[in-house]
Amino acid sequence: MARHVDPVQDRLRRAALEQAAYQAIFEYGFASVTLGDIAARAGVSKGTLAYHFGSKEELLAAVMRRFVRTVTATTRRALRLADGPEAKLQAYVDNQFYGVLNTRRFYTVSLDLLSAAARSEALMAVQRGFMAANLSLDTELAALGAGDQCQPNSLEARAWQLRALVDGLSMRFLSDPVPDLERYRRICLTGLRAVLWPRSDGIQEG
Repeated sequence: MARHVDPVQDRLRRAALEQAAYQAIFEYGFASVTLGDIAARAGVSKGTLAYHFGSKEELLAAVMRRFVRTVTATTRRALRLADGPEAKLQAYVDNQFYGVLNTRRFYTVSLDLLSAAARSEALMAVQRGFMAANLSLDTELAALGAGDQCQPNSLEARAWQLRALVDGLSMRFLSDPVPDLERYRRICLTGLRAVLWPRSDGIQEG
């Protein structure tokens, strides 16, 4: 008789396993972590991990898809709840640098994905999805500084500039032994203003 699987419980179990994998990848690094390490952290057998994900590569892909969705949805919701361009910028920055440990963990695991994706087409597809999600979010932010006559190409270019600023600061954050979270937020906010409103030295016109 076929085994009955409760879809709700199955999703909850997968989410718990992905969370455990995320923590283990951050602690050991994707190249070094084993399914045994992840299973031990999750309190399950390696067979359970294999049943749900098949391989370590497929597990990493699932982990990153989940956390990209979470970060993107959280940031977009914060932007839409914020009242006015300046508040939206602050909400965006707060979600890019969300606590010292959270920020370090997310960007460390993201770099692991990028490194592994350079040698795996399947993981590169996940990385491209990550880039597309970022571009959609960054374009929404870039529109805050766009005039009525702004062309789509220039809006996308502005979005790329915003992402380059965030990515650059995140790399510096990772190498900083004692990062000052508020300082990174201030520098990021100043840079975003300069990209969006260059004519007024980072102060919104109008």
